[in-house]
Amino acid sequence: MQWADIAIEFSTPEAAFNNITQCLEIGIPVISGTTGWLNQKSEVDQLCREKNGAFLYTSNFSIGVNIFFEINKKLAQLMNKFEVYDVVIKETHHKTKQDIPSGTAISLAKDIIESVERKKVWTISKPKMPYTRDLYIKSKREDEVPGTHVVTYSSEIDDIQIIHTAHSREGFAKGAILAAEWLVDKKGVYDMKDVLEV
Repeated sequence: MQWADIAIEFSTPEAAFNNITQCLEIGIPVISGTTGWLNQKSEVDQLCREKNGAFLYTSNFSIGVNIFFEINKKLAQLMNKFEVYDVVIKETHHKTKQDIPSGTAISLAKDIIESVERKKVWTISKPKMPYTRDLYIKSKREDEVPGTHVVTYSSEIDDIQIIHTAHSREGFAKGAILAAEWLVDKKGVYDMKDVLEV
């Protein structure tokens, strides 16, 4: 019996793992954008392969954000050799957003840490001095803000910034539908880069 063509999973960090694994157990492909549960993602990936299923995870389904991820990676590669620049991430979302920092900010941070050798870990505690091994993520919650992410490289003489600002949540929904349509009839573990071919 075919329960559904695909499941689109946007829930809570507490529910995501069970939602995804139950779908995979009965053969339903799943896309998920829920953040805050990724310490269990390797288990989901393994189950997906064992069941010959299909699973796609991304911290953000917005096409614009996924292009922003690629720009962030390239900028981090360029900035690696310029040690006079410190780097911070600032993210702002609506007050009802449950996770701090956002999954998108964490994805940005991980990509920076991969390329900028002087940064080893991300933190939500402001470092006491610039140019530490910690990559600071500053989170702010305001009324009705769909999502803004700013990556800033600062030196004593100038700043370099890249910014993504969502005007509504429509971009996230459109990206999720695009990913869901793409995943139907596929097998394996994917992310949004596979969908967009970036």
